[in-house]
Amino acid sequence: MVVDEGQYPIELHRDDTMIFRDRKDAGEKLARELEKYIDEDVLVLAIPRGGVEVGCKVAEHLHAPFSLVVTRKLPFPDNPEAGFGAIAEDGSAFVLKDAAKWLPQEQIDRIVKDQSEEILRRIQVLREGRPLPDMAGRTVILVDDGLAMGSTMRASIMLCKKTGAGKIVVAVPVAGREVAEDISKMADELVVLEIPVHFMAVAQVYINWYDVSDAEVLEILEKGCNTNKR
Repeated sequence: MVVDEGQYPIELHRDDTMIFRDRKDAGEKLARELEKYIDEDVLVLAIPRGGVEVGCKVAEHLHAPFSLVVTRKLPFPDNPEAGFGAIAEDGSAFVLKDAAKWLPQEQIDRIVKDQSEEILRRIQVLREGRPLPDMAGRTVILVDDGLAMGSTMRASIMLCKKTGAGKIVVAVPVAGREVAEDISKMADELVVLEIPVHFMAVAQVYINWYDVSDAEVLEILEKGCNTNKR
């Protein structure tokens, strides 16, 4: 477990890696690490689609309002699983400084445009076109199902800072050590349940891991969260 406020994460390695049954299980465990925020004036924001069920469980446990912050990875054309950055719904973008070495600017601009259009689509479908809740002066807990490269989380943090969030807490079940250190420099607090000694992918700590569809996100929101708080 890692719980960090404004400093580099402290690694507590065990002989065995914490394994989660699924995202629901991960969310329930993560929520228990955030209990100091129960009934506090916090806003839980999940990054769709994988972070929604995790964030939903956190929001339920904390009795906190819940919404989605739509952020998209900027994928390489020949390897969509990898990316050179991410863009948030307000246009906040995190781009690796060497991206221009790998792709011409024209291609980068086209990828940004494509992902911006997908962000608009997801806002309409997953958030029913509603704006983000007011974050000014509030504690915002950003949740995802894990941090691999951490690009989408970085862009989400940038968005929260621009909207005047009072405190930004990043909470995830798993992360790689270097990414956790980088994120801890951007956020006010970092909560990570597991930093594997040999980190390869977020999926390695989940027994049941799969890509989440729009339909599943909508079902989670309807069944698992108080929709009046979205």
